[in-house]
Amino acid sequence: MAEILNLALQTFKSHRMRSFLTTLGIIIGVTTVIAILSLIEGLNQSVARQIRSIGSDLIFVTKYSMVRMGPTNFEEIAKRHDLTPEDAVALKQLPSVETAIPTIEQNFTKLKYQDKEIAMTSIEGSTEDFSKAHNYVVEIGRDFNVDDILHKRNVGVVGSYIVKNLFGDESPVGKDLNIGIHRIKIIGVYKERGSFLGQSMDNLVTIPYTFYEKAFPRRKTTVFERAFGGYSISVVPKPGRVEKAIDEIKELMRRRHGLRLDQPDDFELGTQQMLFEIYQNITRVGFVAIVAIAAISLIVGGIGIMNIMLVSVAERTREIGIRKAVGASNQNILLQFITESVVLALIGGIIGIILGVFLAWIISAVSPLKAAVVPWMILLGFGFSSAVGIFFGIYPARKAASLNPIEALRYE
Repeated sequence: MAEILNLALQTFKSHRMRSFLTTLGIIIGVTTVIAILSLIEGLNQSVARQIRSIGSDLIFVTKYSMVRMGPTNFEEIAKRHDLTPEDAVALKQLPSVETAIPTIEQNFTKLKYQDKEIAMTSIEGSTEDFSKAHNYVVEIGRDFNVDDILHKRNVGVVGSYIVKNLFGDESPVGKDLNIGIHRIKIIGVYKERGSFLGQSMDNLVTIPYTFYEKAFPRRKTTVFERAFGGYSISVVPKPGRVEKAIDEIKELMRRRHGLRLDQPDDFELGTQQMLFEIYQNITRVGFVAIVAIAAISLIVGGIGIMNIMLVSVAERTREIGIRKAVGASNQNILLQFITESVVLALIGGIIGIILGVFLAWIISAVSPLKAAVVPWMILLGFGFSSAVGIFFGIYPARKAASLNPIEALRYE
């Protein structure tokens, strides 16, 4: 086998440019696959970390689906029961639940401090457990508490984005912040969290939900407002009891909403894993498209290998005749040419893997995208190359093996 490999490498050395051009399709295909898969894997890991950063095994109870794809029936959702803080209190009593946090949200609200403004901010009305459930840490000042909620105090905790853009180096704690026509006193600042799927997690103000209801009474004039303007509930299950908690939540919410056995749920349950699966379904479409494009390049490269191997058979017809005359069997000739085809494809594959990793690294260095190369990608690159080499090398190899030695010796 070593002799066969050595002969194959000598053949390539004597026709270096031809061999390189032959493998170009393999190189392009494998480079594309490795580079894009590395970026997708890096993005998957980043999104998984961001989803986990939302909170530990959170279960989301909502009036509308957070994960369902496709058309939405707004009228049907608008007719459902609204979720309430009282629902959260009831869920908190379940055996498998650690805590349950009601949250009501208003986006695109203008903030103002002195002569500085932020045009779009998320205002979250919630309870004292909001920070704990959603992995926010109050870095400066304090969080709001049960007393603040009970007395509907106009206090709030702000994200680092707001501090940087409105207060600069000035401490915001104790300062008044205008939210639209309302005013709150800042009592704390959250530690910086970064972004989630491209959206800043630091551009928010959290206030007691009781003050939120007073300052931002909910309008129900449109179908959209009736469907999406209410509370959602974030449930933190006890460790290792996510599935049990989901069953208990579903049973309790159906009882609280007075649903009969033959009636469907008028609420939705979602988990972090469901969010990640939705993201994976979206990226899977891109993955299939990339593999299809790369497959075309590999097929073109394979055709190139088959073509050059047929040329090689024609050029080496006399050599084949001599080898057969001194005792080489058809299997020896077959193995020789298949080996040359596979080695040629593997050389293209190795170059493609190296270029693919290098390209992914360059993209990571000059853009927010982060690459992650895992062993199965390298194996995939080698597998594609080997398969192409074997598949497209069989026909030339069989043609070489089937040559008549007498006619081959006469070939000029």
